[in-house]
Amino acid sequence: MAEVAMKVTKLESKSHNNPDEVRAPAKTRVEIVRLPGYTLGRMNMQPGWKWSDSCQVSHVGYAVSGSITVRMTDGTQKTIEAGTSYTIPPGHDAWVEGNQPFQCIEVLSAEEYAKPA
Repeated sequence: MAEVAMKVTKLESKSHNNPDEVRAPAKTRVEIVRLPGYTLGRMNMQPGWKWSDSCQVSHVGYAVSGSITVRMTDGTQKTIEAGTSYTIPPGHDAWVEGNQPFQCIEVLSAEEYAKPA
């Protein structure tokens, strides 16, 4: 599979401490930052957060702190811990492990995750 690289044409930076958009569904805070051609989301999921409805979004990201367990519809399961980069295909459930919040930076699904209807 070939990677498709987008060409970056402008030097730009933005802080997630001053995001373009904030979404706050139950036990979650998502800080959206938009840069030319890219949307990144800093996601903070609190202990007790879970998704139990077979998420149909693909995710690519980096786990900053805490841990989350992902279970695919075929039963495959993996725990993602701080310091780990990950890919998650559609068709999964997930939940925060333990009593520490899970924080990650998402680089693929940020524009869609927790978007109001």
